[in-house]
Amino acid sequence: MKVIPIPVLQDNYSYLVIDEKTNEAAVVDPAEPEKVLEVVKNQGVNLKHLITTHHHVDHSGGNTKLVDEKPDLIVYGGDDRIPSVNKIVKDNEEFKIGQIDVKALFTICHTSGSVSFYLQDENDKVVFTGDTLFIGGCGRFFEGTAEQMHNSLNNILAKLPKDTKVYCGHEYTKSNLKFAASVEPDNEFLKQKIQWANENERTVPSTIGDELEFNPFMRVDKESIKKATSKQSPVEVMAALRELKNKF
Repeated sequence: MKVIPIPVLQDNYSYLVIDEKTNEAAVVDPAEPEKVLEVVKNQGVNLKHLITTHHHVDHSGGNTKLVDEKPDLIVYGGDDRIPSVNKIVKDNEEFKIGQIDVKALFTICHTSGSVSFYLQDENDKVVFTGDTLFIGGCGRFFEGTAEQMHNSLNNILAKLPKDTKVYCGHEYTKSNLKFAASVEPDNEFLKQKIQWANENERTVPSTIGDELEFNPFMRVDKESIKKATSKQSPVEVMAALRELKNKF
């Protein structure tokens, strides 16, 4: 499996996923279809799939134009608000990109139809998390609750293998890590990550294992995070963290 991040818009990511055994490919959240198609052309792959993590225009706004260019695309998504969607997935539904196994995981909260897509082949495990899980952070609770975000991050994504590579929807890492340091200043792993992020313009991918070490939204059971929020239950900690981040 080969994953090529494609920076689009101001700070978004689209991705091209290639099954190197069959040359079959998928694009994820192709907000600027011209840029995506240029990468597809340069790679010489057979583009058959379009994966959309959620309906927001900075993720789905290029779908229709891409389908106009390639009418046979299978367009996967979690709800019918996604432009040109022709395959609405169910939670835990599985399909294939060439020989890559794909599972749709409903990770709702940012939107009620947010889906993370977990991909696995012999060599790699990756997850495309859209605006649910960011490196060092999480998305705003636009259509959901702290309980739902806690479930999405800590009961679903956190249970993926620790070496799963995380490809998120935005390059928000530096600001997320600054916030993380404000609530957990003594986290040594976090200090190292901040130094690394400051030296790199692009920070994808992370891994699930790393996020569990420094992302406060995936550490809601830790005493240091509870103390910073003055809350105890994981859901209350999650809600308090999001309020703090919104004002940061």
